[in-house]
Amino acid sequence: MLSDIASGLKADREGLLKLLDYVINRQIDVVVVTYRDRLTRFGFEYLEYLFRQYGVRVEAILGDEPKDSRQELVEDLIEIVNSFAGKFYGLRSRRKRMLVEGFKELLKEVEGHE
Repeated sequence: MLSDIASGLKADREGLLKLLDYVINRQIDVVVVTYRDRLTRFGFEYLEYLFRQYGVRVEAILGDEPKDSRQELVEDLIEIVNSFAGKFYGLRSRRKRMLVEGFKELLKEVEGHE
């Protein structure tokens, strides 16, 4: 069993890279995840296609996490800002946290004015 504690946007996650090695070396037949976006935030279909080329199927136990389109968009935007802020300022920097918190506040204000 593999697990990652990292953003689904991050491409160099240790668990994901190990999973890709298992797939390419034909060491597994099935990948089981709770929700599709736990494997990757974007581009799930690309991974699924790659896995199929090696005879590996992907099973999402609960399918897609239930969300309305606004919630999904907000979460995607926060993930993107968080990812770029982490690269720009360093993973644990105060500036990154301030940027992400400011972005969250801005989204709350925008939602409140509709």
